[in-house]
Amino acid sequence: MPKFFAACMSMKRVDPFAVLAVVLPLSVYLLTLAPSVTFFDSGEFMTAIYSLGSAHSPGYPLFINYANPFIDLPFGNIAFRVNIATAVSAAMACYGVYLLLSHFLESEEMAVDKVTAVFCKRAISLSAALTFAFTTRLWLQSNHDKPYPLIAFISSMIFYLILLWRDKYRAGEEHPAYLFLGAFLWGLAFGAHQTMVLLLPSFAFLILIMNWQQIVRIREMALMAAFGILGFSIHLHLPVRAMRNPLLNWGDTKTLTQFLWHFLRKGYPVEKPERGIALFWAQLQAFNIPREFTAVGLALLLIGIYAYRKKRRDEVLAYIIGVIFFLLVIIGYLNTQPDMIFLTEEFFTPLYLLSAVFVGLGLFHLLQWCLDFLAQTETGVLPLFLPVFLPLILPATLLMLNFRENDQHKNYIAYDYAANTLRTMPERAILFTWGDSGAFPLWYLQGVERMREDVPLLHTPHLVFPWYLDTFPELFKDSSLRTVPQDAQSPDSVLKMAISEQIDKRPVYIDFSTRYSVSFSDFRFQQQGICYHLERAGNNASIVPDLSVWDLYSLRGIEGGLFFRDLDTTKAILIYAYSHYEAGESLLRLGRYDEGVGEMRIAEKITPELKPQIEKELSR
Repeated sequence: MPKFFAACMSMKRVDPFAVLAVVLPLSVYLLTLAPSVTFFDSGEFMTAIYSLGSAHSPGYPLFINYANPFIDLPFGNIAFRVNIATAVSAAMACYGVYLLLSHFLESEEMAVDKVTAVFCKRAISLSAALTFAFTTRLWLQSNHDKPYPLIAFISSMIFYLILLWRDKYRAGEEHPAYLFLGAFLWGLAFGAHQTMVLLLPSFAFLILIMNWQQIVRIREMALMAAFGILGFSIHLHLPVRAMRNPLLNWGDTKTLTQFLWHFLRKGYPVEKPERGIALFWAQLQAFNIPREFTAVGLALLLIGIYAYRKKRRDEVLAYIIGVIFFLLVIIGYLNTQPDMIFLTEEFFTPLYLLSAVFVGLGLFHLLQWCLDFLAQTETGVLPLFLPVFLPLILPATLLMLNFRENDQHKNYIAYDYAANTLRTMPERAILFTWGDSGAFPLWYLQGVERMREDVPLLHTPHLVFPWYLDTFPELFKDSSLRTVPQDAQSPDSVLKMAISEQIDKRPVYIDFSTRYSVSFSDFRFQQQGICYHLERAGNNASIVPDLSVWDLYSLRGIEGGLFFRDLDTTKAILIYAYSHYEAGESLLRLGRYDEGVGEMRIAEKITPELKPQIEKELSR
């Protein structure tokens, strides 16, 4: 065993454990990587990345510029290459855990020889990195395009730079360059997500606790502010690219007014739900250590905090301050609506990274206790056995628990959903969408993969914005939508106005979400799979659902074979099921019983939970 430890430590220039902290997570992420576009923001991000444009507020210019070079990889489709970019950033975030914990443990003493001690510290640091890697949250963000792993990685680098500065300061040396670089990274990180501001109190605490008079050192504070502004200048990407009218130009930030509208997220609804205990508890559970690290991980985190409450007092307090500020802003200020709470779960990724560091400290303390105890028993084999296998238990457990539900390598649901919609549109049709997940995969297929560029895709919630109307000059150059004040419009009203203007000029279609989000008293529908063809009301003749489109659909993973199920993927599968169910209902009413029953049975096969409802319908 000592020879094994010595062999592991013999590499002078390359730390094999640091390499494993990146390579092992990255290998797993690539193994479970989504092969194409997924739901929610995926298609929108990919379209913005492909065209170097602007995504939804606040634009994400850093994430877009980071991921764009991956488009030049010589394999896979564009979406797959962008997904690789996120997998790489997630693996680097795992390295951030390794780097921070290695720094914490560097000065720790152990009751073993020097070589074994170094091996133990690196093994524990690797364990913490892998524990973070296989948490549900990071893993889910790693296998399709997300900016949050990039934020987590940059956060870890800023913490590391502050720790280096603190070490030099204790030694009586002045190295403000560490803080200048940290300030630059902090400003830069705003280009990935604005939640970076929530870590500022933790960063400031670690700096000022060394000497509060740092704040009156005007020259250094001014330079830190300057470097922060320099990093923040990544946002110049938004107006500069807006001048070129990229494929996705959200907010059209050519002017200062539009830039501020975009950056300050003015396009989002401001209604807040009424506060209550149930809502507060649901919001609080968005940050959930036991769910991410298991109860064992929570216990190790608490052990780490308790064991190092004096030795690493400042770092413990900085972590607690970070948790408090995240919760105060995300719960107290944002007060997220119940159906949107799942979005805030992603904001906590940097805190989970820091949590993994304290989980590692708890594991190291446990290992020290075991080695001290076994040393007293004069056992020679077990103390060498523990450093090898004890660190593997928690990450291996998380790997086994979370692999199946995070394996997306067969996830073509979003791609097929969008492709099925586009390929069944007649020539020059116009399609109105409602939810983001129903719209963004269509944007990707049309804008990036050039599928059905003749079909205007109109996202109903955006029809209230003049900048969005400007992107469709052929449709809305002289539209009456431009004459209605924006604050007097609603998605329902502008949708009906837009349909009325277009329905006599070209075939008008709406998707499933639009059909069940708005009351269409002035129109009637013909169902065509998961979409609906609109006609003006007036003819009372019954419209038979068009079943021929089902033969054109690709339904990979709909009827089994795909274990991954997030909220939007589940909704898409339900839409297929309910579309068959609705077609069956219509056919039964028209007396076409065999066809109606057949559609009902297909719905039941897709979603077995519908069986009681189907049996009740058929029994009538």
